[in-house]
Amino acid sequence: MVLRLPTDRNYRRLFAAQAISLAGTGLATVALGLLAYAIAGKGAGLVLGTVFAIKMAAYVAVAPVAAALVHAAPPRLVLVLADLARVVVVLGLPFVTSVSQVYVLVLVLQAASAVHTPTYQALLPRVLPDVPRYTQALSLSRLAEDLEMLLSPLLAAALLLVVPSSGLFVGTAAGFAISAVLVMRSTLGRAPAAARSQPFGRRALRGVELMVRTPALRAVLVLNVAVAAGGAYALVQYVVIARAVFDRGDGTAALLLAALGAGSIAVAVLLPRALESIPERTLMLGGAGLVTVATAAIGAALAVPGLAGLLLVGALFAVVGGGWAAAETPMGRIITRCVPDHDQPAVFAAQFSLSHACWLITYPVAGWLGTVNLLAAAAGLAVVAGLAVAGTATLWPRRTGPRRVHAVAG
Repeated sequence: MVLRLPTDRNYRRLFAAQAISLAGTGLATVALGLLAYAIAGKGAGLVLGTVFAIKMAAYVAVAPVAAALVHAAPPRLVLVLADLARVVVVLGLPFVTSVSQVYVLVLVLQAASAVHTPTYQALLPRVLPDVPRYTQALSLSRLAEDLEMLLSPLLAAALLLVVPSSGLFVGTAAGFAISAVLVMRSTLGRAPAAARSQPFGRRALRGVELMVRTPALRAVLVLNVAVAAGGAYALVQYVVIARAVFDRGDGTAALLLAALGAGSIAVAVLLPRALESIPERTLMLGGAGLVTVATAAIGAALAVPGLAGLLLVGALFAVVGGGWAAAETPMGRIITRCVPDHDQPAVFAAQFSLSHACWLITYPVAGWLGTVNLLAAAAGLAVVAGLAVAGTATLWPRRTGPRRVHAVAG
């Protein structure tokens, strides 16, 4: 199976909406950095650190509650309103005059994203009910996310040649607005009827409850720890490795990040074919194992001097990215097979929330350990990832039940 865009018109509009909104998100990341420096000067790093913490906290806290609140609303309406909320927020960001205003608007922005992303994820198996096309969609979503990380800084740099930094927020708003228009043109149906009769408190906890009770999903929860441990080391320390260890410039740091993305992209492209013959359990555990081994090896590679050491570290970053994609991308297949249609939005929201909770912990741990010793940080996070892989293998049954065919919501 070659990775290609499914022909379903509704899916193509949804995918275009996702890709364009991701480009807008990438522009917003660059624009927030410039805005933080304009407001706080040398304190911009602290401001951005707080912004990213707010982002993760919003993802963790908002997603399950939001899923419960919007459970009976048409998915198209939910996606459009989330996009429009993001348009309003980013258009307001150029006019802020204090750090506290930035924090409030970022909280609203990320809360809207915490509504939008799980809703989109839960829609995909209903729009593409057969397993092969859904697998293609999962890989394409991963590909879009990786390309956003690689290409958005280049797009921002090009725009900054012709517009002021505040213009990046206009570009971000345009991306979210186009996303809303594309979603409005799609026929997505209503939420599954069985979800509407549950009380709010049960709906808010339903996704977490199902993930804890379902053996394969319980294992996925632990697998999130492995991905977050290895991924956090690479994302937090890549600049320090390039500049402090190898005495290179920002370009080398960007290349390390590009290597991480390239590894992920390569696996995303190959994943649909691989899943034709390799069980998800084997592929995901193998991917998490690669993340573990490569993270530990990066620490050892830091002792190799010169260009050889740098190339070795870059290759290991690519392995981390590839393992990350292999471990994380098929999760949607596990959820759609193990969970009834009407509970899937709640479980996607719970997975979104709980996976980001892992990152909320591993990001600061990776940063703190790195200030002590980069080798110790790599070793420590590799141990955490390895324990998580072992726990996943123990918890995950070798059979997760028969494949299910999902009815398209109508």
